[in-house]
Amino acid sequence: MKTANVLANLKRRFPNEPEYHQAVEEVLLSIEDVYNQHPEFDKVNLIERLCIPDRIISFRVTWMDDKGNYQVNMGYRIQHNMAIGPYKGGLRFHSSVYPGILKFLAFEQTFKNALTTLPMGGAKGGSDFSPKGKSDAEVMRFCQSFMQELSKYIGPDLDVPAGDIGVGGREVAYMFGKYKQMKNEFTGTMTGKGIEFGGSLVRPEATGYGNIYFLMNMLKRKGITDLKGQVVTISGSGNVATYTAEKVIELGGKVITLSDSNGYIYDEKGITLEKLAYIFDLKNVQRGRIKEYADKYNCKYVEGGRPWAEKCTIALPSATQNELNGDDAKTLVANGCIAVSEGANMPSTMEAVDVFITAKIMYAPGKAANAGGVSVSGLEMSQNSLRLSWTKDEVDERLKGIMFAIHESCVKYGAEADGFVNYVKGANVAGFMKVAKAMMAQGVL
Repeated sequence: MKTANVLANLKRRFPNEPEYHQAVEEVLLSIEDVYNQHPEFDKVNLIERLCIPDRIISFRVTWMDDKGNYQVNMGYRIQHNMAIGPYKGGLRFHSSVYPGILKFLAFEQTFKNALTTLPMGGAKGGSDFSPKGKSDAEVMRFCQSFMQELSKYIGPDLDVPAGDIGVGGREVAYMFGKYKQMKNEFTGTMTGKGIEFGGSLVRPEATGYGNIYFLMNMLKRKGITDLKGQVVTISGSGNVATYTAEKVIELGGKVITLSDSNGYIYDEKGITLEKLAYIFDLKNVQRGRIKEYADKYNCKYVEGGRPWAEKCTIALPSATQNELNGDDAKTLVANGCIAVSEGANMPSTMEAVDVFITAKIMYAPGKAANAGGVSVSGLEMSQNSLRLSWTKDEVDERLKGIMFAIHESCVKYGAEADGFVNYVKGANVAGFMKVAKAMMAQGVL
């Protein structure tokens, strides 16, 4: 395999999908040497079969707004690979959603799920509908219409969706209710459900907590056992970012930034648990903007900016893809940042990743560091299948164990002669080898 040839072919066949091309290129560059050590992979064209989704489903979603007008959106499900288990991956409701973004997310999800040690394939889906500014009734009607079509392609042993950007507990509940009504069954076909009807404890916190558990495993290799004295910048202010901040604060770190699509706050004194409680209420109940925090606590607010220029020792990008570019990475390194751990999916551009690896700082890619969310989703699937529920401590301990195992896999495949761990290579090779071996064992399909 030559990465350049494979990528050129994919770009020719699937143009105008830059996020998908970026995700594929990043993985192929990491695994090329290992792949070429296995001529049996090339004989069955495994790499192309792994890059191209099993199926791409698209459909129209018609729903009625509160004024009685009918609106039309597009719905999608990318079922990428189920070599090691049922398709698993979130649903994203955002105006930016189109097949290219979902293909990148489903591709990444395949490797991320392989790293978790749980039997889950990779998928992703969503719609260009945005819940922002919509009433609860409008969101409910959209979710029900969306699920009416999606229900044809999912099931507890086929494809188990979850939430993502724009899809929280409210949206999952509406979709699960519609699926239950249509299929006349109560099965674990969705994860991220409410605790009252089959959800798992720690699921809302899982991506943020898991990111910090992975970070701590990296730091322990350097002899750092807590976050005391560490100054931490975080982007985003949704579930991932806020629970990331909560765990950082619990471990003694000082969180100085959070953000949303309009800008970021910089609190020099540090965001305390009391202040964080206000942000939880602001974002989840009031559905307000992060600027309101700056007004309340009289701190700096930068409109339209990203927090990476602020001096820190640890950066945790937790908002969206490609939010941290090469210049941002150079600034972080110059300011003394020792670790970057991704809470979002592919938030760093390839140029930024190159800067981090060249500087040999600790850098954890999202497919490893933010796998906590899908890991607890997998645990939710297990609890649903067994018709039982585990305590918060039981789930949290399992999450810690999974993040430790992911870290060890990254070290196994990413450790270099001088002791530096290339976590990008480690995560990609570990995930790839698991999926590749399963595909080879099951024949050419």
